[in-house]
Amino acid sequence: MLTIDFDRLGVDAASTVLDIGCGTGRHTREAHRRGATAIALDLDEVALKGIDRCSVAIRADGTRLPLPDASVTHVILSEVLEHVPDDRTMLAEAVRVLAPGGRLALSVPRWYPERICWALSSAYHQVDGGHIRIYRRRRLENLVTGTGLELDGHHYAHGLHTPYWWLKCLAGVDRETRLVRRYHDLLVHEILTGPWPTPTAAGVLDRLAGKSLVLYARKPVR
Repeated sequence: MLTIDFDRLGVDAASTVLDIGCGTGRHTREAHRRGATAIALDLDEVALKGIDRCSVAIRADGTRLPLPDASVTHVILSEVLEHVPDDRTMLAEAVRVLAPGGRLALSVPRWYPERICWALSSAYHQVDGGHIRIYRRRRLENLVTGTGLELDGHHYAHGLHTPYWWLKCLAGVDRETRLVRRYHDLLVHEILTGPWPTPTAAGVLDRLAGKSLVLYARKPVR
């Protein structure tokens, strides 16, 4: 399940893609599938062990990247900044290693679906390594442009997932009711077969209730 639109990001075989906070590597794998040099970076050593051996896996802190300046053409920061105390430093590091003309894709939970989750359940975010802030789009855009990047559009993703998390918060995040299980089965069906019920309907749902806000930006050539 991808949050970032790789066609919009412009990743191809000539790209070097750094996936910061890669987790299990869903975006790293897609970059590799497209022929790019894919670099997976995370603090979780267990997660990194599952990354495709054809990709470069680095265990490191995203606020102190062990990479030279201007060494990658694309940076992905997907569902990471909301977990990080020093989000400004992490974003600044991402910009440092990005080559002039390079592109960054950044996603975070969308403000209003996330706010409802927080209101329904404190256990949803008050866990070790959980979400510590909620971004409004304007705030996130200002954070990005403050690094010198130029914004290049945005969209919303995973609209079908938003009601699932509301149900989870209502039921209890550690409790699985029949309704939650049925909804989870629907999400698995979507992941395996494509946008549900149709691409058009899924696109409308993303715009109305997308769980994730995705921003794209470019580093100026100077």
